[in-house]
Amino acid sequence: MPAMNTRTDTALPFMKMHGLGNDFVVVDARAHPFAVTPTLARALADRRRGVGFDQLAVIHDGAGDAELRFYNADGSESAACGNATRCIARHLMDATGRTDLTLTTARGPLRARDAGGGLTAVNMGPPQLRWDEIPLAGDMDTLELPIEGGPVATGMGNPHCTFFVDDAEVIALAEFGARHEHHPLYPERTNVQVAQITGPDRIRMRVWERGVGITLASGSSSCATAVAAARRGLTGRHVTIDLDGGTLVIDWRDDGVWMTGPTTHVFDGVLTSAFLAAPA
Repeated sequence: MPAMNTRTDTALPFMKMHGLGNDFVVVDARAHPFAVTPTLARALADRRRGVGFDQLAVIHDGAGDAELRFYNADGSESAACGNATRCIARHLMDATGRTDLTLTTARGPLRARDAGGGLTAVNMGPPQLRWDEIPLAGDMDTLELPIEGGPVATGMGNPHCTFFVDDAEVIALAEFGARHEHHPLYPERTNVQVAQITGPDRIRMRVWERGVGITLASGSSSCATAVAAARRGLTGRHVTIDLDGGTLVIDWRDDGVWMTGPTTHVFDGVLTSAFLAAPA
């Protein structure tokens, strides 16, 4: 049997992580400078020719303990990614022995803490409830948009459109999500959630992420759905969200929306110089 190819001309270490199946490539650019282009992000996201991810997350030096930037699978940038933030927070806490830290994103400074039992919590900040914060195309009631189904609009650093339905399982999410992601009321596109109230403080949710498609979970979408349900009076402000990939606990407090759940560091790898050069 021929020897395994152990090439040494590799250039960029990365980590593969996921939160409830919402998966990420994470690059620590503090140690290895890394310039992201939309073309490179799309190449990395390709699950056959690259590594594959829902989002690419890059760690930089900056305010707080680290600064994070996020890129969707289509190469577009996102200001917020809750599950990736939790994954990176867990990685940094494990590396430093700390149980509390602050990560800076385009959303602002986000506090993360060890929630015990292998769980990690992140405060995703206060929800954005005004039309111009989300943003929407014009001044309107964000609690019931003039769209069939009367969805709720919420900003969590990225825009969300939450539909409350009788049965989340019967929605043809691939068509439904793609159609509403590009709705003209959302000039920056939107994440789309279909949510079913299954108990006094429990929600079944499925999600279509802008720039990605159907994902097994979404942290910011879970936060937005919890906020929307509480605003509608369908639940309290502390809820359990059941996603395709598992369960998150969301707690909308006075200081922001806290999200708690598990994280997984799957493997470490290295991207070759040839791969990095090809998409440029």
